[in-house]
Amino acid sequence: MSLTLADARIVTPEGVHEGWLTIEDGRITHVGHGSAPRPGHGLGGRHVVPGFVDMHNHGGAGGSFPAGEPDGAREAVALHQRHGTTTMVASLVTDSLDRLSRAAASLAELCDDGLLAGIHFEGPYISKARCGAHDPALLREPSPQEVAGLIKAGRGHVRMLTIAGELPGALDTIRMAAAEGVIAALGHSDASYDRTLAGIEAGATVATHLYNAMPQLGHRAPGPIAALLQDERVTVELINDGVHVHPAMLTLACEVAGPGRTALITDSISATGLSDGEYLLGPMRVGVVGGVARLVDGGSIAGSTLTMDVAFRRSVQELGLSLPDAAQVASLTPARVLGLADQVGSIAVGKSADLVVLSDELEVAGVMRRGAWIAEPR
Repeated sequence: MSLTLADARIVTPEGVHEGWLTIEDGRITHVGHGSAPRPGHGLGGRHVVPGFVDMHNHGGAGGSFPAGEPDGAREAVALHQRHGTTTMVASLVTDSLDRLSRAAASLAELCDDGLLAGIHFEGPYISKARCGAHDPALLREPSPQEVAGLIKAGRGHVRMLTIAGELPGALDTIRMAAAEGVIAALGHSDASYDRTLAGIEAGATVATHLYNAMPQLGHRAPGPIAALLQDERVTVELINDGVHVHPAMLTLACEVAGPGRTALITDSISATGLSDGEYLLGPMRVGVVGGVARLVDGGSIAGSTLTMDVAFRRSVQELGLSLPDAAQVASLTPARVLGLADQVGSIAVGKSADLVVLSDELEVAGVMRRGAWIAEPR
């Protein structure tokens, strides 16, 4: 079956052009300029960007990935798909090894079905001083053998492990994870500048939600932020929800790392898409007030209620990114980090037809995944 989308402003890494594209068997077969050569589905001049890729997401619509419940996980995926996220990694939080293994095994089934692009262990191998919304009583020192067991539980679908590089055993664990094809991400860390560099040398390539849950930049003790921003081997995650990070610091990160090393994430939790109230994030109770999630006990920020379309829109309207750069940080860069850039992340011939149609105000008007409409534009 062939479908042509016409009268569109298509956003590619090369720029924005008025044109059309053709989709066959779920893949993009042509990307053209000007008028389409055949009648198609007219988009009325609206923008088309690649489907968003969220590599750090804990849930939504009441479903929590750390709970490991398939039905709730499917509800979370469906919510984020409606907001334009067509590729998503399920992030877990600190818990007992048994519960983490069971959640990973359950979520692996959704990876087998193609609903999820992998599993992320955010904890338990993180700093007690920077644990944020993680239960400090469940934190552990990493060992390659123990982490290998968690990776095995995910049946080949574990994509990422967040680790505090200063912990005993961290560097050997980072080396093991990298050798197994699992992304080692430095975060929830109290490490010095030099210790962070050692983690990067060991094979870490991602900064888990840069700025959050790590020491602030200091002119005599630069800490992890400077090391992660400066090193060309590292991609930095950013939460652009107006709560986690001041826009000036988001702009600084984008300017230093550039769109090729910057990945927007949501860090969203089960409350996303729902009203204020009390929710669970793993074993921790979270209260949401005014859309902002904080631990009931202690008040630490506990993830977000962000969706990727909002993060994309804020990046253009508040940070001043161009549409191609915004598409890169929301789609292509995270796709590259996940090893999926040959399949998703940009609008190009041969790639999956994962697309988001946006209004002039950059509101979602339609979403397509693998050539099928999730929300068809009118």
